[in-house]
Amino acid sequence: MKYSFIIPIYNRPEELDELLNSLASQTYEGDFEVVVIEDGSTITSEQICEKYQNDLSITYLSKPNTGPGDSRNYGMQRAQHDYFLILDSDCILPSHYLEAVDDFLQAHYVDCFGGSDTATDDFTNIQKAINYTMTSLLTTGGIRGSQKRIQRFEPRSFNMGLSRKAFEATGGFGKIHPGEDPDLVIRLWEKGFDSAFIPTAFVFHKRRISWAKFRTQVSKFGQTRAILNHWHPQTRKLTFWLPTCFALGLCGAILLVFFGHIAPLLVYVSYFILIGWDSARENRSVKIGFLSVWALLVQFFSYGWGFLRATLKIAFVKKSIETLFPHLFFK
Repeated sequence: MKYSFIIPIYNRPEELDELLNSLASQTYEGDFEVVVIEDGSTITSEQICEKYQNDLSITYLSKPNTGPGDSRNYGMQRAQHDYFLILDSDCILPSHYLEAVDDFLQAHYVDCFGGSDTATDDFTNIQKAINYTMTSLLTTGGIRGSQKRIQRFEPRSFNMGLSRKAFEATGGFGKIHPGEDPDLVIRLWEKGFDSAFIPTAFVFHKRRISWAKFRTQVSKFGQTRAILNHWHPQTRKLTFWLPTCFALGLCGAILLVFFGHIAPLLVYVSYFILIGWDSARENRSVKIGFLSVWALLVQFFSYGWGFLRATLKIAFVKKSIETLFPHLFFK
């Protein structure tokens, strides 16, 4: 089987350099190509691609800015091979990545797969804390790539495989962002394709992020989940309401303290202690444990409020989704 890596890039040549370096270090001995799609960047990555011309079969494409989903489609349409490996530019691959993917697909072929993301020792404390809250079974139920996840696995576009057959059957990614990846996976399921999780095909996801950016990002995640519920009502789950219920419940528990009822707040405190302890143990740092509790609060409140607000907006304001949420769609 031959593979095409699909990498959209926007003003991040330094990230691409790290990613291409990890691709050049793959232990896999078969054929693969790398397709880099410059999505209207003002700081281009062309020289970075030229740097790896002797080490990789690399194609550099440049186009106006239309968003990551459309850029991936653009790259897949022009790729030479028939199985696409889609990555975000802020990822770094372990050397065994492609070998792990090929071994799995040779034994258990599927038209769509995903892998998890994790951190390395050189990540900042904030990156490690956010990585914990985004991937832990105790916070997200493992939906981003845990073998103990509690629902059907939805591959995410930071680390996703897609066959040409599946791409052509669905038309690829939509214009929404974020949320273009679960939307595509749901449409794949509706057409009878299956998805799988490959535990050994993980990536190091080096999110360039601050608390403010994280808050905005997860708020958009909440809003797009409400949109996906509207587009694909058969996928609605009560678990999508958990962050909203968590945030409202914590506010209620704090208010109850003023009326002499402390027990509900103690339940929350116990959960925070568990999160802090588990993260500190996993990251071998008490400081990261405390930061993970803060990351959890930012994540649940921002996602929960974004989800609730968008759900109510869709229900009561009779306008098109694109009109209601223009900031979530590329033209």
